[in-house]
Amino acid sequence: MNIAVVGTGYVGLVTGTCFAETGNNVICVDNNEKKVESLKNGKIPIFEPGLDLLFDRNTKEGRLRFTTNLAEAVNQSQIIFLALPTPPGEDGSADLSYIMGVARDLSGIIKEYKVIVDKSTVPVGTAEKVAAIIAEKLSTDLFDVVSNPEFLREGVAVEDFLKPDRVVIGTDSERARKVMRLLYEPFVRQGNPIYFMDERSAEMTKYAANSYLAARISFMNEIANLCEKVGANVDQVRIGMGSDTRIGKRFLFPGIGYGGSCFPKDVQALAKTASEYDYDFKILNSVMHVNDLQKSVLTEKIRDYFQDELEGRTVGVWGLAFKPNTDDIREAPALVIIDELLAAGAKVRAFDPEAMGHVKSIYGDRIHFCDSMYEATEGADCLAIMTEWSEFRTPDFDRIGQLLTEKVIFDGRNVYDLEYMKELGFHYLSIGRPQVNSNKPAGDLV
Repeated sequence: MNIAVVGTGYVGLVTGTCFAETGNNVICVDNNEKKVESLKNGKIPIFEPGLDLLFDRNTKEGRLRFTTNLAEAVNQSQIIFLALPTPPGEDGSADLSYIMGVARDLSGIIKEYKVIVDKSTVPVGTAEKVAAIIAEKLSTDLFDVVSNPEFLREGVAVEDFLKPDRVVIGTDSERARKVMRLLYEPFVRQGNPIYFMDERSAEMTKYAANSYLAARISFMNEIANLCEKVGANVDQVRIGMGSDTRIGKRFLFPGIGYGGSCFPKDVQALAKTASEYDYDFKILNSVMHVNDLQKSVLTEKIRDYFQDELEGRTVGVWGLAFKPNTDDIREAPALVIIDELLAAGAKVRAFDPEAMGHVKSIYGDRIHFCDSMYEATEGADCLAIMTEWSEFRTPDFDRIGQLLTEKVIFDGRNVYDLEYMKELGFHYLSIGRPQVNSNKPAGDLV
């Protein structure tokens, strides 16, 4: 099939590349000339495991192309995916200006039947708004607007796209339904479902799914905080909970809060939609409040340990991205914690395998960026772990102990085993678990 993908951000680039991988001809459109030129030269602006291989293969085969010319891409394509940004406004609502602008452009370009697909995460009712704008200049016989939300997890987005748990398609058009089924059948050959529903239900499904997962994370963070007060271990609580088939094991890991491009924005947008319909979505408001507070939990542990005297202290930081296997720092808890440390007079030495370039553009020389994880611990008074990259899981602890001025680790992701840290003689504080106190005889956990 011939496909146009409008927008070459995270979703657009993964979508276009993966559709090309199954033999479709894909042309991606962006109004950023420098970005398009860079893509034409084989440079991918995001880090996503496995994407570079598919990108290289399909650009070389000519199935994946890039242009700034929207009309050219639309005229060559049967299906037009809108993968445009929907950033949150000051009130939390999703900004639809990019999508509506392209919809107006499409109304002056389309001359034969096209399926226009909302791939961006958009509020309920957006498909109808897009259709209404296009219909101002165009006969409704020449297009259908479909809602097809993405469920891509950063770090495993390629796998998620090629082998989806499910595909959700919102449309009441039989013509569009046939086109979309044909497009997605190669991705569900193992029997995973394609769910057809109305457009509004498809739009709500995306927000409901992400908001529920965010709620699970915030709930477990609350449980972890309570575990610390009552003397329980959240690791054991998590295992006990997760073994219940009604609950399941996923998204029960406590930490320093969720971040990224999806959960914060989508929870805000759903709460805003609720308020527009005069519905007080109490749980969502609590989820956001808990998450904001959780991002400061690690800072408080550092403050307590150093008796609120951080002026001149150096904190080594491992991890800047909001999660491992991505360079995405949007709403990353690490940035909140770094801001708090700097405000308290601390110095920061930071390392992340992929995200340092983005963070440098924010902090400049206010923090020291290191070439390795061990360099970040050199002369530091403690180590703070913000992102659970795989390379942080089994480091050389003897080396770390020698490089730090004190053998102190603050773990915001519960990466290490308590008993092992006790054996190594570290003062170790994590989330929702007993602290390992190196000042007490070996074997003591408090």
